[in-house]
Amino acid sequence: MIDRGTVPQEHHEPKRADVSERLRRLAIGGVPEHFNLPWRRVLGSGRLAAAGIDASWQDFPGGSGAMGAALNEGELDVAMLLTEGAVAGIANGGTYRIVSRFTETPLIWGIHVPAASNLHSVADLQGSRYAISRHGSGSHLMAFAHARHVGWPVGELDFVVVGGLDGAVEAFDNGGAEVFLWEKFMTQPLVDEGRFRRVGEFSAPWPAFVVCVSGDALRQKAADVATALEHVLAEAARFAASPSAADDIARDYGLRREHAAEWLRVTRWASTANVDDGAVSDCIEVLRAVGLVESAGSAQMLARI
Repeated sequence: MIDRGTVPQEHHEPKRADVSERLRRLAIGGVPEHFNLPWRRVLGSGRLAAAGIDASWQDFPGGSGAMGAALNEGELDVAMLLTEGAVAGIANGGTYRIVSRFTETPLIWGIHVPAASNLHSVADLQGSRYAISRHGSGSHLMAFAHARHVGWPVGELDFVVVGGLDGAVEAFDNGGAEVFLWEKFMTQPLVDEGRFRRVGEFSAPWPAFVVCVSGDALRQKAADVATALEHVLAEAARFAASPSAADDIARDYGLRREHAAEWLRVTRWASTANVDDGAVSDCIEVLRAVGLVESAGSAQMLARI
């Protein structure tokens, strides 16, 4: 298994010392997963430095809740959040806004139990303890959405905060939790190793990731955000069409090539920067139904760059 660590890792674009003072800083964050490989490729290419942008990247193993806090606190200018995490965060006082879809396709959540567990189907999970990365994270919010989908009382869900995927592995090993929802392909190595067992899958009816921008960055750096996103979405299109894409993902993220190829078949990045009122409204409806947001409208969550 890849050691993803617990501290956000920072990556800076290479730049020449004689122009570094003229570059405009842009702090970007996302989960350390294959969805964000186009960002890694663009940041490593020097294209943003050529456009006058000093872009840095931070990995957030803690997911959308941690990134939302970093956006609110001014530690990040841009972040790729799960749609449900972004909506819940803004509805509950977040000062950042959604400026675009990042992916067009939904996230496929694997529903996992320890390999030796006596839980063998989704029907067996009611009343179990759910490992979540943190409150407000995708693993937290989608447990509610899934419970609603199968007709369980959402008020009876029991959560254990574990900090991320590595924390869930530890919680499974020490008996601290019985269920964990996480992206299907990133957990596949753990399933293959016989540490996790997948008893089901669940996909929300909205795109997996959205691009979120802090309030300060919207006021002061909107043009640079738009430039960076244009480069990244163009890179995503090139990468998806590359014959070596599955090999690159398998190598960089510890997946089997056939699993990387399957993930590419079911995943589409956005082709252009765009806001989607319908997807956000659908997400608000579900989160309101399970009591995670109160009165909220999509218009207050969106911004154009």
